[in-house]
Amino acid sequence: MTQVDTLQPRASRAEPGPSPVRRLQHLLHAHPAVSPFIILVLTAVIFTAVNPAFGRSTTVSLLLQQTAIVAALAIGQTLIVLTAGIDLSVGAVAILAAMVSATLAVDHGLSGGVALLIAVVCAVGASGINGLLVTRLTLPPFIVTLGTLGVFTAIALLVSGAQSVSARDLPSLMSWTGNRVSLGGIDLTTGVLLVLVAYVVVAFALNQTAWGRHVYAVGGDAEAARLSGIRTNRVILSVYLVAGVTYALAAWVLIGRAGAATPNGIADGNLDSITAVVIGGTSLFGGRGGLVGTLMGALIVQSFTLGLALAGVDAQFRLLAVGLLVIIAVSVDRWIREVKA
Repeated sequence: MTQVDTLQPRASRAEPGPSPVRRLQHLLHAHPAVSPFIILVLTAVIFTAVNPAFGRSTTVSLLLQQTAIVAALAIGQTLIVLTAGIDLSVGAVAILAAMVSATLAVDHGLSGGVALLIAVVCAVGASGINGLLVTRLTLPPFIVTLGTLGVFTAIALLVSGAQSVSARDLPSLMSWTGNRVSLGGIDLTTGVLLVLVAYVVVAFALNQTAWGRHVYAVGGDAEAARLSGIRTNRVILSVYLVAGVTYALAAWVLIGRAGAATPNGIADGNLDSITAVVIGGTSLFGGRGGLVGTLMGALIVQSFTLGLALAGVDAQFRLLAVGLLVIIAVSVDRWIREVKA
């Protein structure tokens, strides 16, 4: 045995392990919800230190109620982003569902149950149109939903005459999501609880069913998924249909929260839902992320808005802060994706 041979094992044992930064990168890649959790905790601590009112039960109640609508929209947005798509029409679909059902209930005397069923059908149909254009015509989701954003908004305005419908004129069931429930000293609404139930149900489907595994597979590598026998177009279309149901839920929660069906109820719903998904750790390139992170992302967005308002920061700087947060989140996502499998 030569001297070089005897030194080789000793040299291999001396090789350094991965650096702390590299270990962090692998941790965030394996657990996408870790980074939004850290941001959410830091956000709560900092804003409570700046203004103790942020940590009061009344503020927490307000925060959860404000988050519910965006969080509902973000469920569907997460599903679509997981398939490497994006939906710019989420808010328009929810408004369309709310205005169509409310108008029919007031002008034609439909019951609350029928009106809500129409809202679901309307939202699923609108979102299904997006899915068909993406899967059948192979159009980019960004372009498709940018176009239907204008189409669905215009239809909602035409149907309602650009007029709001007060909850006082609607069947009580349609405004039921605004009813208050007290849990542990925190006043919630039934809408908040419904959104939490929706998160549990859809998260279970994503993590524990074959459909969920197919969604991740299509987002990770659509061609590889197709070659393995997954009907990718069918999976993508199903994602848009399920997303439509969550948009209808957002419409119902909006009516209860706003006390009316209004065409201007969630003007920033499209941007806020995408922001929640991105900050929540779901990759815009598809195949990585989950609903736990999305829920925390929605809370972070609303926490920044509410916390900065309590700190006396001007609205312009609040928009600046959220915008910077999105850019940082996308940059971190790109860095995390550099991890080699």
